[in-house]
Amino acid sequence: MKKILAVLLAGALIFAMAACGNSGGDSGNGGGEEGGATIGLVVSTLNNPFFVDLRDGAQAKADELGATLVVLDSQDDSATEMSNVEDLITQKVDLIMINPTDSDAVGSAVASANDANIPVITLDRAANSGEVVAHIASDNVAGGEMAGKYIVDLLGGKGKVVELEGIPGASAARDRGEGFNKALEGTDIEVVARQTANFDRAQGLSVMENILQAQPEINAVFAHNDEMALGAVEAIKASGRDIIVVGFDATDDALAAVKAGDMAATVQQLPKEIGAKGVEAAVKVINGETVDASIPVDLQLVTKDSE
Repeated sequence: MKKILAVLLAGALIFAMAACGNSGGDSGNGGGEEGGATIGLVVSTLNNPFFVDLRDGAQAKADELGATLVVLDSQDDSATEMSNVEDLITQKVDLIMINPTDSDAVGSAVASANDANIPVITLDRAANSGEVVAHIASDNVAGGEMAGKYIVDLLGGKGKVVELEGIPGASAARDRGEGFNKALEGTDIEVVARQTANFDRAQGLSVMENILQAQPEINAVFAHNDEMALGAVEAIKASGRDIIVVGFDATDDALAAVKAGDMAATVQQLPKEIGAKGVEAAVKVINGETVDASIPVDLQLVTKDSE
């Protein structure tokens, strides 16, 4: 009888140990590999090479730090963005990084994460409402001003320019436009057309085609990102006119265009570094450390001479 009892007790102990060993698979840390953090990344669109680089930088840093990264594409749609955040909340990730589609609309998604006690970090574009523990981006106002001053210098302080704007409501579009127009103050440069092309190359092409038909004199174009700038370049080439184009982001295609002389310049951000710094900050927050509310990333103007 004692032997039977001993065998039963031993079996019960083994079963209890096995149960304890399996209980950590879906823990409060979101089930990251080997107990590592699970971080959600909601990207405005992966159709833009800038945000592909941002994702790749985040993934590389997550791999380095042993964190699991869950990436969801909002496809430039605020409703999809909200659904993505809700999906990550359901997955019980430890922290959500958001590259907002629209700085106003994203507030509801941030609030949902706040209600679920999941910290939020914004990347490249800010959120105008909701509680965010950190925002990681380049100084878009300074970048816009940098582009504007370069155009002012090239035109000798006078001429007619076009501004292709990004997605209305996106902080990057607002800030880059603010810096650009600040650089034009006190000059004899006139903005003859200011129109959104939603950070999209195809729209940059079509919008620029329409502007070229409406405006007989254009000396330069500033586009809030390289995708729109590259679309504008196509339209300008087809028109046979000689117009300076300056973009923003320094994507591979834009750098090639600058080298070829099709674009005069682009403001270089470091999207991979934005993504990497996002993950670094996320891991610190998850581990209970304090991070700066604003984490800057360097930028510079790239011209053919600096290439």
